[in-house]
Amino acid sequence: MVGSGRIKHGMFSHLRQDVPASIVVLFVALPLCLGIALASGAPLFSGLIAGIIGGIVVGSISDSSHGVSGPAAGLAVVVFEALHSMSFEIFLLAVVIGGALQIILGLARAGIIGYFFPSAAIKGMLSGIGIIIILKQIPHAFGYDKEWMGNDSFIQLGGENTFTLIGKVLLGHITPGAVLIAAISVAILLLWELYLTKKYHNLFKLIQGPIVVVAAAICCQFITKSYFPQYTVDSEHLVSVPIAGSISSFFDLFTFPDFSQLGNKAVYILGVAIVASLETLLCVEATDKLDPHKRVTSTNRELIAQGTGNILSGMIGGLPITQVIVRSSANMQAGSRTKLSTILHGIFLLICVAFLPSVLNLIPLSALACILIMVGYKLSKPSVFIQTYRLGWDQFLPFIVTILGIVFVDLLVGLGLGCSVGTAVVLIRNYKNSHFLHIETGSSGKQLRMTLAEEVNFLNKGAIIKELAKVPKGTLLTIDLSKCYSIDYDVREVIEDFIKAAGDRDIKVNLKKPLIETNGKEEIYSEKLDKWVLALPVKNTVQPV
Repeated sequence: MVGSGRIKHGMFSHLRQDVPASIVVLFVALPLCLGIALASGAPLFSGLIAGIIGGIVVGSISDSSHGVSGPAAGLAVVVFEALHSMSFEIFLLAVVIGGALQIILGLARAGIIGYFFPSAAIKGMLSGIGIIIILKQIPHAFGYDKEWMGNDSFIQLGGENTFTLIGKVLLGHITPGAVLIAAISVAILLLWELYLTKKYHNLFKLIQGPIVVVAAAICCQFITKSYFPQYTVDSEHLVSVPIAGSISSFFDLFTFPDFSQLGNKAVYILGVAIVASLETLLCVEATDKLDPHKRVTSTNRELIAQGTGNILSGMIGGLPITQVIVRSSANMQAGSRTKLSTILHGIFLLICVAFLPSVLNLIPLSALACILIMVGYKLSKPSVFIQTYRLGWDQFLPFIVTILGIVFVDLLVGLGLGCSVGTAVVLIRNYKNSHFLHIETGSSGKQLRMTLAEEVNFLNKGAIIKELAKVPKGTLLTIDLSKCYSIDYDVREVIEDFIKAAGDRDIKVNLKKPLIETNGKEEIYSEKLDKWVLALPVKNTVQPV
């Protein structure tokens, strides 16, 4: 575990923080596991299996301090399309194969890919997810539960989109009982966040606000059922965990892959491993960025952990697993310190599904929606936008483009757009920063000095050509290469061509070669670079410095 010295090493050194956090994550993960299974067209129990495996197995192998794994919305479309062309048993075999491929990627050290995403795009991803969580949970807070929880796509079923659905709910699909519970939930969360945790820190950090919200929502159900039946929330607005009548029927809920289909090309769905790995690496990068103690997760080990989890999930009837930012950020916001909170949330989920499904089915979805809205707000606080804006347009532009892409399309498209803009910003900056052109006026007339940067490549070619074309007749130009470590052939060719034609424009050129520095054993500058400088044509227009 890498991080601040103030964090004690070992999973059991922060039980007071990790146990309450794990319960909060349990309540966040439960509806998401069910909702993603529903959206995937898979059995509801398969989402719960993935959540349990993601917590216990992946959490145990991973070295991420806050990362929580389980079924992800980004894979729902992949699963849905796959189940249209094959049975669920055959698809489970595809999940197992995808997990094996992830382990291979981890062993091949492919996790380094996660470090190549621009920081601005990662920040935009976090804020974009925060906004989409808020927008998607508003209908559930008002009692409209026809859309599954965890859906992050802009376009909804039936041609609706995120905003038209909110308008539709507000104009005529409000459930009074759900609104009552949502109002109580928001009041409790604000009371905990703004007052109790500040005034009575130790006690109310141990008793988390979301835990109280769930308990209060269940109590509210009992009270309204007895005294105010018009405000009782119907079963369609409650959590719906499959209930097994006996131990044997509980084990009947598990499904096993059809290994007889190993020769079937259709089971080798690369999309499962690729999308799951990409989402995991993005989440790892984002989670490490949010970690107040700045611990660094091994991305290669994370791929191995995810692959192991997917193999086991597929073996017993679970959906594909990735690390997911909503549950991970909820884990951090609840005050977790080590990965024990992740593992415990999986254990608690297993206990509740196996022994307490009827209790879980008393939880109103509107209460869980309010918990998620609070998570979303903390990810997308206005202060984040202000801070990023102050960093300059090169940070703010990819940040805002990522957010817009996530809100109006989906997570992967938004991140792809943000990374593209970030890359374009780097190219523009590289284009501009290849050289410095200084104008000097001496006794002999106009003098110019062009100083090239340490690294000059083909991306700088256009900017250098543009500046050289501006050099007026009768100028003494000094091209200073003394700071260069490497110069691409494209740029060398541009300088050579300019020197050859300089006499025709009455331009005299001084060429300042790279300084040869030594560390006592070998020259820092390469022989090729020095030979190239020496090989430049020496005419009366060229005056070596």
